[in-house]
Amino acid sequence: MIKIYTDGSCIGNPGKGGWAAIIIENNKQKVISGSEEYTTNNRMELIAVIKSIGTVKKNELTIITDSMYVKNGIEVWIHKWKNNGWMTAEKNPVKNKDLWIMLDKLENKKKIRWEWVKGHSSNKLNDKVDKIARGKAESVNFNEKI
Repeated sequence: MIKIYTDGSCIGNPGKGGWAAIIIENNKQKVISGSEEYTTNNRMELIAVIKSIGTVKKNELTIITDSMYVKNGIEVWIHKWKNNGWMTAEKNPVKNKDLWIMLDKLENKKKIRWEWVKGHSSNKLNDKVDKIARGKAESVNFNEKI
């Protein structure tokens, strides 16, 4: 089974963002990461999961996230959102709908077990992926507009 630790980070929210994932297969770690100039923390959390799932070929995965937004969103809320035409219980449009649709499609093709881990709680791999995501956010240089 493949284990994937994911995290997103944002400096300002919205602001400069970074995401990262550590993919563990056969006791080997592979790191993937990226950044965006202007985004939100929740978008970075979702993108980390989407990119990591898209990277692996095997169908059975465990995703470990410190984001209750991601875990509750994919396990509970998404079913209600789809039934309500992508509206929340408060009749507002679902935020990050584009990413939720992508994640839903990916999840339907794989067997994914979702685990939540408390962030900043001395889980070594969660701390490592957090540091990588934060570093990606910090490295973003805004393009100067003339």
